[in-house]
Amino acid sequence: MDSLKEKLSLLKLSSMGSQLERVLQQCADKNIALLGGLELLVDLELEGRRERAVERRFRLSRLYAKPSIDQFNFNHHKSRAQCKTRILSLLELDFIRRGTNIVLIGNPGTGKTFLAQIIGWKACQQNHRVLFTTAMDMLNQLLASNVDHSLARKLKVYTEPTVLVCDELGYLSLDQQTSNLFYQVISARYAAHRSSVITTNTAFSEWGNILFNTTIASAIADRLVENSQVLLLGGDSLRKAKKGRSDHDSGATASAAL
Repeated sequence: MDSLKEKLSLLKLSSMGSQLERVLQQCADKNIALLGGLELLVDLELEGRRERAVERRFRLSRLYAKPSIDQFNFNHHKSRAQCKTRILSLLELDFIRRGTNIVLIGNPGTGKTFLAQIIGWKACQQNHRVLFTTAMDMLNQLLASNVDHSLARKLKVYTEPTVLVCDELGYLSLDQQTSNLFYQVISARYAAHRSSVITTNTAFSEWGNILFNTTIASAIADRLVENSQVLLLGGDSLRKAKKGRSDHDSGATASAAL
């Protein structure tokens, strides 16, 4: 047994090695033939490799959570209920195959980032290469790469993932250099038919105010919108609502204590 486990380890069949004794005992108890036991071990190895691949995708994605659509409250605002069918359809991930972009527009706190993370984690689970970043962090990284002349290499970090989740576009206005860098990322992904998920608090008609000028804004918007799904999320800030409930609960607790 130890010799066989060692050989499985050398072959990097770790799941088969860890489950070997259990499966052999199961075969003996249920009178399962050798071929059936071997197939069961192989299935366990494949499932173990899939799980490890998903975890690796998650670590590299820079997502900081694994949210589920079950946590997304479709009743928070009518705009969510109106988009429910489209949102559930997006989670089937056909948009990745088609190279479709997703643009989530809404005021701060309306759930754009949370929904983008749900989509990103779902893509990780299907073993797609995902990268989550804020717009400003991405652009600051690209600006810094100009110093050591590594811009071409750094651009690949953002242009090569199957899905790029770019959060918080529009919270700060961009100058000409950062607007041009953002254009380079979106243009390269557009040419390669790779999907981008953009969250923003700014309507397309106002992008000229955040992307240096209307020429750059139009060029970026055209590439995003040509093959995209645009979802508008309305309602009050969920963060404020949660804080209000927390303050109310704290006040009630204090009153009870008195």
